Amino acid sequence: MKLPVTIYQDEEGWYVAECLAIPGCVSQGKTLEEALANIREAVQLCLEVRKEKGLPLTVQTFEIEMPAYA
Repeated sequence: MKLPVTIYQDEEGWYVAECLAIPGCVSQGKTLEEALANIREAVQLCLEVRKEKGLPLTVQTFEIEMPAYA
């Protein structure tokens, strides 16, 4: 299963990772590699909880096109 993940660096230098297809699935790390490892673990745990509760594993995500900004 492939899931979209976004990662950005916050104002304190931490890398924040979010899996947009799973509501509330967020993690972080001091390095990009650590954030990726942590979000993989968070995704696994979130999927397990959603399955136990009978919730859909993921929600729909879409891409929209916007005009470019200079």
